[in-house]
Order: sequence, then structure tokens, then C-alpha cells
Amino acid sequence: MRPSETLAGRLTRTLVLWIGGVWLLCVLAVVWYVDREINFNFDNELVEVSHRMFDIAVDEVDRRQSELPAGRPLIAPTPLFNDAAVIYQVVDGNERVLLRSAETPPNTFDVPVSPGFANLEAWRIYTVRHPSRPLFLQVADPLSERRNTLNRTLFGLLLPLVAVLPLLAFLLRRIARGELHVLRELASEIGRRSGTDLRPIQLPGLPRELALVGDHVNRLLERLAQSLDVERALAANAAHELRTPLAAARLRLQTALDHDLRRSDVEAALTALQTLSHRAEKLLQLSRAESGASLARTRVDLVQLAATVAEEFWQEARAIDRLDLKVPETEPAPVAMGDFDALAIALRNLVENGLRYARDSRVELDVTADCRLVVRDFGPGVTEAELRTLQLRHVRHTDGRTGYGLGLSIVSTIVTKHGARLELASPPPGAPSGFEARIVLRPA
Repeated sequence: MRPSETLAGRLTRTLVLWIGGVWLLCVLAVVWYVDREINFNFDNELVEVSHRMFDIAVDEVDRRQSELPAGRPLIAPTPLFNDAAVIYQVVDGNERVLLRSAETPPNTFDVPVSPGFANLEAWRIYTVRHPSRPLFLQVADPLSERRNTLNRTLFGLLLPLVAVLPLLAFLLRRIARGELHVLRELASEIGRRSGTDLRPIQLPGLPRELALVGDHVNRLLERLAQSLDVERALAANAAHELRTPLAAARLRLQTALDHDLRRSDVEAALTALQTLSHRAEKLLQLSRAESGASLARTRVDLVQLAATVAEEFWQEARAIDRLDLKVPETEPAPVAMGDFDALAIALRNLVENGLRYARDSRVELDVTADCRLVVRDFGPGVTEAELRTLQLRHVRHTDGRTGYGLGLSIVSTIVTKHGARLELASPPPGAPSGFEARIVLRPA
């Protein structure tokens, strides 16, 4: 199996291929343009040479007319410099060659005698007519010179490409490795995180794309840390809250066995098991509230919410005559954004606390037009010092060591997850005694 390719290597190969390809396309475009310019310049030079030489050639024909052999053309004198030689011939109206350069190869001018350009396999021919006499001058230019010029140009453009590409690959690889160093640091930081180390990743100076990845990773670490905290809290709460009712249930059942299952001992064991069930339910509610993962954000009709909770308690004999529901008479009913089930759990805990600790006094569940859920009772209430610690987990203030305990902790957690406020007062405003809890929600 071939080892995985590095990102720096992939970037280098891709950049080199693209740069080389674009460079090659540019070279081809330049070659096409240069080819046109070379042909244009050579053609212009051919036209200029033909016009300069026409009069000279005609004078040579007139001067040596008497020497013109029968059926054969005159041969022009050999030029002084061979590299300056021009291949040409003079033709009359009957296409009879009158004068030809000494260097003219056979079949060089095997084209029709017509003004303009014509091409042979190896020659570019230009024909011009005398303005007043039936004479034509044909000048030939070898195409090999044009091809050689174009090849030199192409070679001059491709040679730097071949020479620079390896250097470019080396530089691009070094640059890619240097720029991706921060990515290796990010991967290293992520690799160091574990269940015991979920700190946010701090890498200042990240590029925008990697900074976005870092933010997402940090949010994931935050959610993992929160989940682990909830798990640890559930374990700690379970150990704290369930130990006593479990011991009590075990003791009562053992006592019942020792006394041939006396009814009072069995009933005491059932009571302990009921307490255990109640505590377990509270722990699960607290765990769900602290995780916050399943909380929805929908429009919640607060009157419907309070009525649903009140109807649950009205099914119990202990609450049917003690719990009063008050709702605003205005329409429409107050609506807030939140999770219906979670808010019902919070409200249920407040009502349950009120019914439990208000002794025989009445409990009011009040919904206000400004999105407040109020639960108040007129029992003994709590002192100011106790009021400041009520929302702390496992804190109870009654003589029997039973109190608000997990209930208010659950309510506080749910309210915080909703971005709302939990306000506590003892006694309620305008009352001599009692306790009041207000959940202040934001209107939808």
C-alpha cells in the first residue's frame, strides 16, 4: 500500500502542473504571435528588396540585351558578399526568363507569373510587375530561415521553463511546508486533548479558514467537556442523593424479615423506595437540564403550560384543594420561546416544593401578561440567609434535613439554559410569610 501523500506534496505538484501548463500555453500563444510577426517582417523585407532591385535588374537586362542567348536567360553577376545574395529573376510578358541571379537553384520559381505572394515547399515567392513595361520581377526567400528563426524563439522560451520548473518545485514545496506549519501545530494541539484535558485550543495568528476549523473544534471540546461534567455530576449526585434512601430501604426490609414481615416495616420500606424513585427522577431531570442538548426553541403558550402542570397536581388528593391557578384575562395569552417539557419540569418542581414545604397553606400558580411564571405559598418561608443558598445543590434547611434540595437546582439550571431569570423572595410581596419563586422569560 502506497504511503499517504502529504498536503505539501499535493499542493506542490498541483501548483507546478498548473504553472507549467499555463506557462506552456503562454509559450504557444507567443510562438503563434511571433510566427505571424516573423512572416510579416520577412514579407515586408521581401517586398522592399524586390522594389529596390527591380530597376537595377531592368537596367542589367537593357545593358546586356544584345548578349541574351537564344532560349536561355542572362545570369546576373555574382554578388560581392554571398550572405547578401538575393534569389531573383526577371520575366517578360511571355513568361520567358530574361535575367536570373547566379545563386538561383533549379525550379525555384515554379509558380504562375502573377503579382503577389506564392508558396512552394521550400520557398516564399513574391512577384511584382513593372509599372510601364511588360516585365515581372520574382524574388524568392527560403522558408527554412523563417522556421529557424521561429525554432530559436521557441527554444529561447522553453529553455527557461525547463530550467525553472525544478527550482519552482523546490521553492513551492518549502513555501507550502512553511505555510502549513500552523496546520501541523493545530493537529498537534488537537492530538493532545483527551478526556482529562478539554481546554480550548489557543493558536493565535491562524488563517481565516483554519481559524474557523479551530472555532468548531473548540465548540466541540466545549460540548464534550459539558457532557463529561454532566456525567460526573450525575454520578456525584447519585452517590449523594441515593445512598440514604437505599440504606433506609435495605434496613427496613431487613427489619421486616427479622420480624416476620411486619406491615409497618414493609410500609416503611415502600416509603424509602418511593423516596429513592423520587430522587432518581430528580437526578435524571437535573442531568437533562444541565446537558441542554435536547432543549428545543419553540413558541410556548405559558397559560397552556401552567394549566398542564396544574392538572397533573389536581389528580392528587393532597393538591386538589390547595393549588390555585391564576392566568391573565387579556388575549392573546403570553408566549415565550423555549422548551415546553423543560419549562414544565421547572414549574412542576416549584409547585411540588410549595405543596411540600408550605404545610397546610394554599399554593398559587400565577401566569402574568409579561411572561412570568410565579409560584407562591404562604407557609413559614425561609430566612434571608437561607434564601441566598437555596439554589445550591444538596442544601436543605429544615429540621428534618429535608428541603428544597435538588428541586431548585433543577429549576435554576433550566432557567439559565433558557436565558431567563429565577427570582426568589421570602415572604412574597405584601404577605406576612411564605415563599415566592418567579421565572422571568423573554416574550416571543
